Amino acid sequence: MQSGTIVKVAGPLVIAQGLTGSRMFDLVRVGADGLMGEIIEMRGDRASIQVYEETQGIGPGDPVEPTGAPLSVELGPGMLGTVYDGVQRPLEAIEALAGEFLHRGVDAPGLDREKQWEFVAIAEVGTQVTGGQIIGTVQENEVIEHRIMTEPHVAGELIALTGGTYTVTDTIGQVRAADGTIHDLRMMQTWPVRTPRPRKEKLNATEPLTSGTRVIDTMFPLVKGGAACIPGPFGAGKTVTQHQIAKWANAQVVIFIGCGERGNEITDVLMEFPELDDPYSGQPLMRRTILVANTSNMPVAAREASVYTGITMAEYFRDMGYEVVLQADSTSRWAEAMREISGRLEEMPGDEGYPAYLGTRLAMFYERAGKVIALGGDEGSVSVVGSVSPPGGDLSEPVVQNTLRVVKTFWALQDTLAFQRHFPAIDWLTSYSLYLDKIEEYWDEHISRDFRPRRDRVMQILQRESELDEIARLVGLDALSQEEQALMDCAKMIREDFLQQNAFRDDDQFSSLPKQNKLLEVILTFYDYALIAVEGGVRRPSLAGAPVREKITRAKYQSNDDMAIYDAIVAEIKAELSVVAGSGAGGARCAWEVQ
Repeated sequence: MQSGTIVKVAGPLVIAQGLTGSRMFDLVRVGADGLMGEIIEMRGDRASIQVYEETQGIGPGDPVEPTGAPLSVELGPGMLGTVYDGVQRPLEAIEALAGEFLHRGVDAPGLDREKQWEFVAIAEVGTQVTGGQIIGTVQENEVIEHRIMTEPHVAGELIALTGGTYTVTDTIGQVRAADGTIHDLRMMQTWPVRTPRPRKEKLNATEPLTSGTRVIDTMFPLVKGGAACIPGPFGAGKTVTQHQIAKWANAQVVIFIGCGERGNEITDVLMEFPELDDPYSGQPLMRRTILVANTSNMPVAAREASVYTGITMAEYFRDMGYEVVLQADSTSRWAEAMREISGRLEEMPGDEGYPAYLGTRLAMFYERAGKVIALGGDEGSVSVVGSVSPPGGDLSEPVVQNTLRVVKTFWALQDTLAFQRHFPAIDWLTSYSLYLDKIEEYWDEHISRDFRPRRDRVMQILQRESELDEIARLVGLDALSQEEQALMDCAKMIREDFLQQNAFRDDDQFSSLPKQNKLLEVILTFYDYALIAVEGGVRRPSLAGAPVREKITRAKYQSNDDMAIYDAIVAEIKAELSVVAGSGAGGARCAWEVQ
């Protein structure tokens, strides 16, 4: 494998010749500073390289040194709670080397080589082990037990394994393969980021990934192992929604990728997550979180590396049997990086200048989500939530459309809702989930058999409201029938008392699934009894004055654990809206009017 020489520099793209023996996607070191780059095109011994650092000052004649290996990440104890850049350099370690201001070419290993970990062996010497089998554990922190696995390609007789205190590079055991080859076992693995980690079987996902956000969990749910897309214009709440999912999702490991996002948004995560208690363990949320911080002022090409780095880490924890949720914010910035590199390669452009392979690259990323049986036999999952930032909120642009072809949950954010201070600003008329049928059995078994019918009925009411709203705007609300006015009132309650949620209020930022079901029951019970009252002659102004309305409004602030509170409100609704006196149109009166 021969060294090469730069012949052309065009921003993050470097053309080098003489790289005989190198292959596509090999990692190379560019220039005197040894900048990290990846080969993305080979024509003979001439290679096109995307460089993951600033290329200013590099020119023709500078050397390019091949490494003979693809871009890979280091996987092992010490990852959780760490902040990496797009190519898995720990920012804290880099700061110790270079100070507060980074300079080009600085490098640090992804895992600390000096730290000692207490390894507990669980596999027995003399037994046969397979690739990906768990052979021991390390208690990485108070929240996560790091399960040490054999590498996927290593299988055979376990001839040595010893518990004790080791670094990630120390040999902890040995495996003799069928051909007699001896493989050393370490707590650290390396894996090429563009290659999906193998699994034994992909499963049909049926359990919901709950986030405590009502419009997501009830209206447009995501399963563990599913993929979702959050498109929306600037200021509509994409990042806040993803933060909520990261904080409250019922997953053991969270990986947050800041792919070309503004530095202040990554700073918010860095400031907030260490202070936030994990609702499931009581420990700081960072104990089960990995951050991949690639901000908008970092080199463009590294955005692609950050996405693959994050998904590879997610697959690693999935193989241990954990449920992982990965947040990518935002894939539009990755697509913009692909567009720039493609333009510099002088490739034939597709829609709006994006490369023709945009859809393929997005599919390769999202399709690595899924619930699987790992090689070691444990079940694990990776759920992917990617945000998209279309210019002007245009959902017809290529990144959104190509993403929708591969994801099954679509949370469309609308700036009009955000301007009305309705958060989360997820449009219930545009969004959808294709996982509803998959999780209905789970809802029936663990929540209520009425949950899905209530959810579907709410959607029908909201859709009917949008039709009646056009009429009401033209001729006024009073022109509608009493039944239609009751429906409009119910839709307003659904929007304001169920869909609207305050992410910064302690008693409203999280709603359990049983609570969400009870809230629907409260609202729909009021609607049903309002219709009965209307048929009995009660007019809308009387229904609006029901004392129980205030309790319905405040119901979403009640406990997640005490369902009796909601049952009491339902009973009060039935009592108050009972028609007890009068007859004829406008003559009937409800219970509170008689009192």
